[in-house]
Amino acid sequence: MLKNDLLLKALRKEKVSRPPVWMMRQAGRYLPEYQVLKAKYDFFTRVQTPELACEITLQPIDSMGVDAAIIFSDILVIPQVMGMTVLMEEGKGPLLPNTIKSAKDVDKLEVTTAAENLKYVYDALSLTKRELNNRVPLIGFAGAPFTLLCYMVEGKGSKGFDKAKSFCFTQPDLSASLLQKITDVTIQYLIRQIKAGADVVQIFDSWSGLLSPDDFDRFALPYLLQIAESVSPHAPVILFPKGSNYALSSLSQNKSVSGIGIDWTIRPSVAREQTQHRVTLQGNFDPSKLLLPPSEIRKEVHHMISEFGVNGYIANLGHGIMPHIPVDHAKAFVDAVKEYQE
Repeated sequence: MLKNDLLLKALRKEKVSRPPVWMMRQAGRYLPEYQVLKAKYDFFTRVQTPELACEITLQPIDSMGVDAAIIFSDILVIPQVMGMTVLMEEGKGPLLPNTIKSAKDVDKLEVTTAAENLKYVYDALSLTKRELNNRVPLIGFAGAPFTLLCYMVEGKGSKGFDKAKSFCFTQPDLSASLLQKITDVTIQYLIRQIKAGADVVQIFDSWSGLLSPDDFDRFALPYLLQIAESVSPHAPVILFPKGSNYALSSLSQNKSVSGIGIDWTIRPSVAREQTQHRVTLQGNFDPSKLLLPPSEIRKEVHHMISEFGVNGYIANLGHGIMPHIPVDHAKAFVDAVKEYQE
């Protein structure tokens, strides 16, 4: 029995005294204790060693007092087990040297056994679940199909992912085939994460905001909903289509979606109006505001909560916490949510 089940209550839209709080990328780079492990082990060693992933996942629970843990991993483990080489260069980000260009490349991708080969993630989840000892819920996650396609076709991070978008527009049938393969593996992956101990799963569509509303409906929406519909019988599903505020209404109408994460470019009242309280909303504090003095962070956080309302809401950032944020400022964000009173 969970000692702190605020996150699950919020996702069920039950009455709570205050919103739950956690931060995207809370397990990682802004914490001094993470930097110690980073100096000793390369990125994929940290991800692929269950004991290290567990230790990193637990760090913000102990130091920040957040209401949920999110497993330390990476969205690009899916392309890896589908047969692609993924390199992580410190300070530069991901590099996929052999990109998807043709039908032959898509045909070569492994689908049937791919999810089985992520045992290190499941082991990390099981270990973390045990170490948490029912303190807070554990969140599993995956990258959304469109976002993974962006990396698999572009080969690296990009401001506009023009190559990836051109691939979708010029080879729509091939892009649909690739998106479906990613979707099939992701469904298996998330269900296995839940069986291993995840109480909730989140799907990060970090680059869906690069699409127009019509293109989102074609290249992102169907695959997000397929995943939600397949996974939601096992655990609540949160979707985070960053920058795709135009999709709030359509996503919230699907009963498989328990929560939707939003960035800072939409007013809470507008997000509520578009979703009609059908889903729990999560967000939308601008991570850059964590550079404000702690007293100002407190005011901004309290204003944000009052705009969203306490119920059916999860306090979070509108994107991941940045590495240069002072730890006491991140703690001020968490503490401000915890001390909020209507």
